[in-house]
Amino acid sequence: MTTWTTRPEAADDIPAIRDILLAAFSTTAEADLVDALRADPQAWIEGLSMLTTAPDGTPVGYALLSRCHVDGAPVLALAPCAVVPSAQRTGAGSAAIRAALEAAAARGENLVLVLGHADYYPRFGFAPASRFGIRAPFDVPDEAMMAMALDRARPVPTGTIRYPAAFGV
Repeated sequence: MTTWTTRPEAADDIPAIRDILLAAFSTTAEADLVDALRADPQAWIEGLSMLTTAPDGTPVGYALLSRCHVDGAPVLALAPCAVVPSAQRTGAGSAAIRAALEAAAARGENLVLVLGHADYYPRFGFAPASRFGIRAPFDVPDEAMMAMALDRARPVPTGTIRYPAAFGV
């Protein structure tokens, strides 16, 4: 069992993050998305771009939370998440996601949205966004558009998600 270390991205991590994304996905779309979000001061939030490193310090996993909105209320989008193929299914991705969610909660953020696999994200506490009265701005299976309140005692907005321009939707 590998013990993963997580930390927020630093400026010199940018090339390694791009390499992780290029290794994990078959196109440059996710890597280009992160670059575009990093360049958007309305979307990028310092400290919510999280890197997982192996015991030797090698970056192997990544998770990003960026600003989006639900009917004008600020919330977070979890995307992309990636792990280099050699470290997939080892907990490296989960470590990055948990660290990002913890950092968001510490900042006082509450609602996090993710479009992803319905058999993966519920382990972190995500449930169909429709249960919160939230819908995507495009057609998507109900079980794939998920939301999570970091503080269940706080109210969450309802309505349609508005992603940053970098998402292209």
